[in-house]
Amino acid sequence: MGLNQGVAITWLGHSTFLLRTASGKRILLEGWVDTNPKCPERLKGLAECDVMVLSHGHSDHAGDAVAIARRTGARVVAIYELASLLEARGVRSTVPMNIGGRVDVDGIGVTLVRAFHSSSMADGDRPIYAGEAAGYVVRLENGLAIYHAGDTTLYGDMALIGELHHPALALVPIGDTFTMGPEEAARAVRLVGAQHAIPMHYGTFPALTGTPERFRAALAETPAVRVHVMEPGETLE
Repeated sequence: MGLNQGVAITWLGHSTFLLRTASGKRILLEGWVDTNPKCPERLKGLAECDVMVLSHGHSDHAGDAVAIARRTGARVVAIYELASLLEARGVRSTVPMNIGGRVDVDGIGVTLVRAFHSSSMADGDRPIYAGEAAGYVVRLENGLAIYHAGDTTLYGDMALIGELHHPALALVPIGDTFTMGPEEAARAVRLVGAQHAIPMHYGTFPALTGTPERFRAALAETPAVRVHVMEPGETLE
């Protein structure tokens, strides 16, 4: 992919990705693996993870976060209220923060940025508040910045994410209904100025009608952006 030497990213389906850094750290972006219907069976039961970053509490993003954190001992970065809920459910090491803040976790920088969405976790048959939804920028030890938009609509201040963080790669939801669709996601990529883009959060459920073909077409006139349409389980490096 030509992102940066020594960095690999594996799509585990939906909005979950596993990063391997040049120094060998394993960073999980979102916490839906074991019960994710799009994740290949061979990748479930993730046994090694150093850092997990969560955008919000919905089950298709954080549904397996507790099990993964208990199994791997990963440090979990999340907005304050979500981190508190995870601690109450047995996660031993959380890094609570809020939108606009930056933390350093074992040499990995994480900045929470705005996302326009809701956030809750299930408590029996009712949802409970899990703080604001967020996106985030992860900066690796070698300086590579990756923007995970979480679940969001398009908004103009995405341009500030580009100005401040200069992400080389943008991971953007395209499914529509619960997030922006392919055309809005293409505009988001242009606003943040990423050179590489991976569409996510599509095809998992019938309501997610956006397609990678529409996303690619919407970026066809922006040749500076390289679109990577991945299959679950595929690794780019």
